[in-house]
Amino acid sequence: MNIGLIGYGKMGKEIERLSIARGHRVSGRIDYDNPHELADWSPQQVDVAIEFTAPDRAYDNIKTCIDRGIKVVSGTTGWTHKMDEIQAYCKSQKGTFFYASNFSLGVNITFKVNQFLAKLINRHDDFSVSMEETHHTEKKDAPSGTAITLAEGVLRNIDKLDAWVLGNNTLENQLPIYSKREGMVPGIHAVQYRSAHDRITLSHEALDRTGFALGAVLVAEWIQNHQGVLSMDDFLEL
Repeated sequence: MNIGLIGYGKMGKEIERLSIARGHRVSGRIDYDNPHELADWSPQQVDVAIEFTAPDRAYDNIKTCIDRGIKVVSGTTGWTHKMDEIQAYCKSQKGTFFYASNFSLGVNITFKVNQFLAKLINRHDDFSVSMEETHHTEKKDAPSGTAITLAEGVLRNIDKLDAWVLGNNTLENQLPIYSKREGMVPGIHAVQYRSAHDRITLSHEALDRTGFALGAVLVAEWIQNHQGVLSMDDFLEL
């Protein structure tokens, strides 16, 4: 398979290493110094593009891939206020677009456990809910995309909450998310339920970038035989 890398930072380089190790060829690389070259890519050159860039670049990168007829897998966070727009565009163009806020198998299992736990907690009004996430200092968006996905799972299942907010100034109907940026932490996420008498904490800690990168490569392999707007629920059959 020919893989095109959009974003050639630490994650892009790890995806390249794993792609080659799995017998694939990296046929194109887009970074800050050559973004214009993406418009020249074609399905004959690139079977699947894997996009890990920045919030201000992701939408245009994905749209260009759809315009060029190239299947695209994206893990960039911080831009998903435009998700409905790009998904509608992909469908109108009969393209293929896969998005995940996190490609780790462990994180995606945590998403499902989080939703189930929230359903149980919803029966008990005496529990308050909060979230905390910690990432490396190079991560630009806060809260993280993974934290937002976890928060959305809580909001869908706890009736008294209808919004998440970053920081301390919350109302009774809001879920607070506390974001920390320190060192080279790949990612730690925790959802905490607390009553006057006990505390339940659901947490996930990434130990390195490899789990994220491998997940992206596995999705790229899988997406060759699939079409449309897709997600980790489709890939993992969750």
